[in-house]
Amino acid sequence: MAQATFSVRMDETLKKQFDGLCQDFGMNASTAINVFARAVVRQRRIPFEISSPETDITREGAMQAFNTLRAQAKENGVSDMSLDDINKEIDRARAEV
Repeated sequence: MAQATFSVRMDETLKKQFDGLCQDFGMNASTAINVFARAVVRQRRIPFEISSPETDITREGAMQAFNTLRAQAKENGVSDMSLDDINKEIDRARAEV
């Protein structure tokens, strides 16, 4: 069977934890990812539930989040940024990923 390379970026601490746990299971990370991929293909679904802790987004919750972000921006001295400045920061952050 032909082999293909699959590259994944993840937090360094998470990788170390994952590698250690895989080693406890008697396998390496590559084998664990292959086990996961086979389970997904076989079951035709992610073999565990993926959910968000907050299911309902309310206007009140959104306003609370917005006000928290506004306060953080003021604390960090960036509350006077224009929309163009904000978009440039977003573009810069996307380029780093």
